[in-house]
Amino acid sequence: MKKINSLTLTLLLSLIFLGACEQEVIELTDPEPDLTNISPDPCGGAAGNANFTKFIAIGNSFVAGMQGGALFTDGQNNSLAAIINTQLACAGGTATFNQPSIRASLGWNLFFTQAVLGPPFDPTKPVLGRMRLQGTPPRPTPQAYAPGNFEAIPNPSVNPPFQYAGSTGAVATSALNNFAVPAITLGQALIPATGNWANPNPAVGFSPFYARFASNPGTSTILSDALSTNPTFFLFWLGLDDFFLHAAFGGDPTLAPLNSAGAFAGQYGAAMGAILASNANLKGVVGNFPDIFKMPHFTSVTYNPITLSATQVTDLNVLATNYNGFLDAMVTATVITADEANKRRLTFTAGAGNKILMNDETLTDLSAYMVGPAAGLLPYARARHSANTDIIPLSTGSVLGTPGSFGVLGVSEPVGDRYVLIPAEITAINTARAAFNTSIQTSVTDNPTRLALANIDAALNTLIANQAGVYNGVTITPNINPPTGIYSEDGAHMNTRGYAFLSRVFIQAINDKFGSTIPLTNISKYPATGLPLP
Repeated sequence: MKKINSLTLTLLLSLIFLGACEQEVIELTDPEPDLTNISPDPCGGAAGNANFTKFIAIGNSFVAGMQGGALFTDGQNNSLAAIINTQLACAGGTATFNQPSIRASLGWNLFFTQAVLGPPFDPTKPVLGRMRLQGTPPRPTPQAYAPGNFEAIPNPSVNPPFQYAGSTGAVATSALNNFAVPAITLGQALIPATGNWANPNPAVGFSPFYARFASNPGTSTILSDALSTNPTFFLFWLGLDDFFLHAAFGGDPTLAPLNSAGAFAGQYGAAMGAILASNANLKGVVGNFPDIFKMPHFTSVTYNPITLSATQVTDLNVLATNYNGFLDAMVTATVITADEANKRRLTFTAGAGNKILMNDETLTDLSAYMVGPAAGLLPYARARHSANTDIIPLSTGSVLGTPGSFGVLGVSEPVGDRYVLIPAEITAINTARAAFNTSIQTSVTDNPTRLALANIDAALNTLIANQAGVYNGVTITPNINPPTGIYSEDGAHMNTRGYAFLSRVFIQAINDKFGSTIPLTNISKYPATGLPLP
């Protein structure tokens, strides 16, 4: 069989300007005027029956301020928690809100990165930070640090200032307010292994982003450190990564397992029990989880994004003829059904709309039969083309069309499990999210005078259904498109204006539950994603 290893193709990914099926494509316009330096809004309000004098936040990257795939200084300064604190200061809170400053202009990109805690770090490789829109058409592009600039590397042996404790301007952990940690699961907030530099193994839950400010690495936990501050009010929005990370890695359990409903319920109950037991007067607001498959991260790359020339199709049809003929033989031998064979057949056409070549672990493994003349088909033992029932994560767009081990990824060489979500995985993730939200609602129901529920799921569903919203004279849309989009360049985390929008949902929930009159955030004072770079 002829090998195909030198195809050049154009990917019609349209990564930025395609939204979910519920969204319309919008055109870029000039950015809105900079309103960040206008006079402040009137700041007045009452705490009701809550006490905001010591506000803390516990969460993951969405609470820490991550944008564009990284936690960087400007994003952290405009974190969801910091924005909420600004409003709480109008109702008895304080202006002081200490965060474990990351001190990195671009941050460390969690989507495109090399390992720094396992294999030896290679200083010759570029250090990639936050994404920005760049190129023609504009795509989310990680920004590279200058050679030798290691300010973002999450490894103190390479980058000593990464450690927060003891650094210039650092306060004691007990004086912090924001205990949100990027890419953290609910269970990791409860175990000391998360901050243990003596065993920096992600398999046991270690996170350098907590270890950097842990009060007692290897002994303290995120939760114990947060409670050591003696808070009077808290925000708890943790657990989204218990299913989001699994989805972002294409449902590959070896890279990010999906938490079970039972485990989540136990962990959430333990966390909330410990928080509320720490102070009989302590109150707080919790958030539920939105449908992540409506995020641009999971809607921007279509299942058929590949454009091929007639010459390329001629070469690829050699593969299709051999593979499809082999499938027919497997049907005759009753190894697979005709339905499965039809599901697996490969078809290539000149022009746009070609599907992604992928592996599907639910298909029959045909490797035992790929011997002799069929040995060249061994890499396709579980291959098929993508279908409109599959979901392609945004990060997959960066590998489609690039060289693989023997061919072109997604074209002549199947992409692996981590790059595509198949229907069974999508169903499992949706089922888990529903169960997790039930556990959250149960905690709120069981503590009716102490917990408020911010219905993030409903708020984002409404925005998506309406395709736009207007707040403080500013139009926002549920996509990445500047200047109205509320999502940052990674298609999952909000931009600063998006976090301001979410803060309104949390604040309204607090007002409704505790009789507070905290002013809702003026989102016009918070910038959206910037226009594309040259």
